[in-house]
Amino acid sequence: MQKQRYIKNENMLTTEENISLREKSVAVVGCGGLGGFIIEELARLGIGNITAIDGDVFEESNLNRQLFSETGNIGYSKALAAKERIEKVNPDIKLSAVNEYLNDKNAEKHLKNHNVVCDALDNIPSRKLIQKTCETLNIPLVYGAIAGWYGHVSTVFPGDNILDYIYDTDQVKGEEQELGNPSFTPALIASLQVAEVVKLLTGKNGLLHKKLLFVNCLEHKYNIIDIG
Repeated sequence: MQKQRYIKNENMLTTEENISLREKSVAVVGCGGLGGFIIEELARLGIGNITAIDGDVFEESNLNRQLFSETGNIGYSKALAAKERIEKVNPDIKLSAVNEYLNDKNAEKHLKNHNVVCDALDNIPSRKLIQKTCETLNIPLVYGAIAGWYGHVSTVFPGDNILDYIYDTDQVKGEEQELGNPSFTPALIASLQVAEVVKLLTGKNGLLHKKLLFVNCLEHKYNIIDIG
C-alpha cells in the first residue's frame, strides 16, 4: 500500500481498516449523477475492486452534474468512461466496467461476489430488481435517490425490503424527472452513500439500517425516520 496516498484516511480509519479496504469489492449500479461521485470517492478511498454497471451513454443534458461527462464524450459509454477516469485517479485499484443495463437475466451474474452494492439509479423497477437480487445473494444494498433540492439514503440488508415501503408503485419515472437534478444534490447524497459503504466494510456502527435519511438542501433540514 502506498502510505502517502491514504495517509488522510488515517485516524478516522485505522491502518488495519485501511488495508482491509484493498480486499473489498463494491458494485455500483449506475454511472451517472450519483454513480459518478460514488465511484470517484470509493476509488480515492482505496476500495480495491469496483464494478461499474451502466448500459447508458452520455447526453448533453448530463453535463450539469455527471462527474465523468465531458463535452468530448457525448454519446460515449458511461461505464467505460468511469474505467478510464479511475485509471487516472487511482491505478492501484481494479475497476471492471460493465456496459450493460441490469435485468432479471444478468443481475445475479454482475452483482455476485461483492461485499456491498450501491444503487445509483433513477427508476423504481430497477431499484427493486437490485433489492431482490441482493436478497438472493445475501449482500447489503446502499440506496440513494435524488430529486431537485432533495434526496434520501438508506442501508438495506437482505430481507428488509425497505424499497417496498418507500415505493408503493412500480412507475418507471421517479421524482428526479419532475423536480430536476442540479450538481450539488447527487454529490451530497453520493457522499452519504459512500459513508454507509465504509461503515459496512469496516464493521462500524451508526448505519442507516431500517432508517431513511431525508435531506432537504433548500432549507437545510435533515431528518431520519424508522422504516420497515
